[in-house]
Amino acid sequence: MTAALCLGTYRVRAVSQAARTALAAGSPWVDTAPNYARGGAHEELRPVLGEHPTVRVATKTGFFTEEQGRTALAEEVLTRQEAAGRHSLERGFVRWQTERSLAALGRVDLVFVHNPEHQGHGRDRASLHGRVREAFTALEEFAHAGRIGGYGVATWSGLTSGAFSVPELIALARQAAGSAEHHFTGLQMPVSLIADAPITQALNGGGPLVQAKDAGLITFGSAPLHGGELLDAMTPELVDLIRPGLSAAAAALLAAGSCPGLDVVLTSASTREHWDDVAKALAAPLTAQELRRVTDELTSEQGGTGPDGGRPRPGGQGAGSHMYRTAGVGLPRCHPRATGREPVATGEPNGEEERRPEAGRGHRRRL
Repeated sequence: MTAALCLGTYRVRAVSQAARTALAAGSPWVDTAPNYARGGAHEELRPVLGEHPTVRVATKTGFFTEEQGRTALAEEVLTRQEAAGRHSLERGFVRWQTERSLAALGRVDLVFVHNPEHQGHGRDRASLHGRVREAFTALEEFAHAGRIGGYGVATWSGLTSGAFSVPELIALARQAAGSAEHHFTGLQMPVSLIADAPITQALNGGGPLVQAKDAGLITFGSAPLHGGELLDAMTPELVDLIRPGLSAAAAALLAAGSCPGLDVVLTSASTREHWDDVAKALAAPLTAQELRRVTDELTSEQGGTGPDGGRPRPGGQGAGSHMYRTAGVGLPRCHPRATGREPVATGEPNGEEERRPEAGRGHRRRL
């Protein structure tokens, strides 16, 4: 079984155009956030979603734009310090932001708490977990009232850094709900040939994706092209190893979308040509044996696996604490990290920057 190809709107420049393309092609989900497209993603999506009433909608709470922060400050749901940080999991703010998301989008099936590890800087795990529980408590109110379908966590590095685990998140949801009948229903994390620890772990029958599926959560794989950076390393050798004849984008998304336990793989393809290119590849997913051959080959080029099941990094560190692309020291040309560039930042930015759609670069230069 392969993951469903769905639209992710992070760093998409023309959100409404991308949404019309994806939904016309059959995308069952649209993933967005209040701070995407410089704060305008929700408004751009509203009319398109109205044309597709069966499409499910996931948004987030936590990050906000500078303008949104000023409004929240004026309405006294943020302090000045919180507004300056551009991220909050305070219960009152989560309520306020989710109300605004519902008003802007018209409907919301799933609200992800957005990169809760962002609140962990300078705090111990217990304090961070308390912040997450506060956000969950607010979202339980919306779900209990039938205003949202459920909630989850969209994380960049929280699961790999040890900030929290899937069982801990479920325990926090139970505490927020006051019983085992909670509405924590989704998990989103990076899954790619760079952020490949979830793939390796799932192939071995463990890791967060397997834990999430065992708990009945729907799982989303974000950044399958690692923000487009992976395309710079998708050499012909690597593409052929995955499946001969594919474009670089299709090969990378096929590998991510074939990960066991993954329900949804997000892409920002904005043209029907690029969408169909990837969808055709995903229609015939890699078998576990084929996917393991790819990950084993990449592992052997790095000299074994790291302590978390992912490829080790230079200096003997595992891929777990942060995810970034190495400068390619000692790596063969067909390795995804042998691109000769500086590391990519480890945390998802605030979403206000724009870049070309990920899959739209699929026919670019191959190294």
